[in-house]
Amino acid sequence: MASKSLSTNRSKESIQGIWYSILAFVAWGFLPLYWKALKEVQPEEILAHRIVWSLVFVAVILVLNGRWKQLRKVLRQPRKLLAILVCSLLIGVNWFIYIWAVNANHVVEASLGYYINPLLSVFLGMIVLKERLSCWQLVSLFLACLGVIIITLHYGSIPWIALSLAITFGLYGLFKKMANVDSLISLALETAVLAPVALGYLLFLQVKGSAALGSVTISTTMLLIGSGVATALPLLWFAMGTQRVALSTVGFIQYLAPSISLMLGIFVFKESFTSTDALSFGFIWSALVVYTFSKSGFLMRMQPFKYNIENTEGR
Repeated sequence: MASKSLSTNRSKESIQGIWYSILAFVAWGFLPLYWKALKEVQPEEILAHRIVWSLVFVAVILVLNGRWKQLRKVLRQPRKLLAILVCSLLIGVNWFIYIWAVNANHVVEASLGYYINPLLSVFLGMIVLKERLSCWQLVSLFLACLGVIIITLHYGSIPWIALSLAITFGLYGLFKKMANVDSLISLALETAVLAPVALGYLLFLQVKGSAALGSVTISTTMLLIGSGVATALPLLWFAMGTQRVALSTVGFIQYLAPSISLMLGIFVFKESFTSTDALSFGFIWSALVVYTFSKSGFLMRMQPFKYNIENTEGR
């Protein structure tokens, strides 16, 4: 009877986790609509507001949950603080590029970046953390590289928006893993690092008389203030989801975000999507399918060997 009750509770937790994860990635997928609504404001000013109001929102949550003790504990660990400092710089750059890309009509390329990101994270894990990769995971990396090469050769230039987003967020994930700090506390510290610069910039604009606050509509002002909620709430849902379900399940769900953004770019914002784009995305989608199935164990049973880069230092 007790085991049945425990199984039922786990099932409920799992369902809740799936819904929290879906909420997080759907919210991230529709985020371009939010930044498009702020297109009359300069990207760097939007970023500054996003940083300041994210810190305010997260601080309120930490106070309500009584989690300041956890934050103070992290502050006494220099190595974690150093990793969080790097994270804050990376996420600041990532946020700026994404906001700029959306309002400069590059939503399709931005979505490409977040398709590439999981595969780049695998590559970083292999190179930096010496994680083992299966044969099929190496195949997925090869397919993704082909996709990027095709689009680069066709347009004659590197898709720097997609690669910048993938690299900054991939490195962000790597340093987050090294820091090993709760996501909400980490966000509080990351925004706290950036907040003085962001607040100083907003005050400078206000004194200069070119700030958005006071010169834009009430709805735009509310959207600027709400950018903190738009940033932190999906992250909170994501954390609640990953606590309840396996990461492999979250891995399937995570592709909702770039897929929604891609659809918005093509059908709502009317950005071009050529046959070359379709071919490039096709290789990357194939890479994601191979990678996802390799993580689920289906392809693991078919693979003849595993590949591992060993640490050769000291030989």
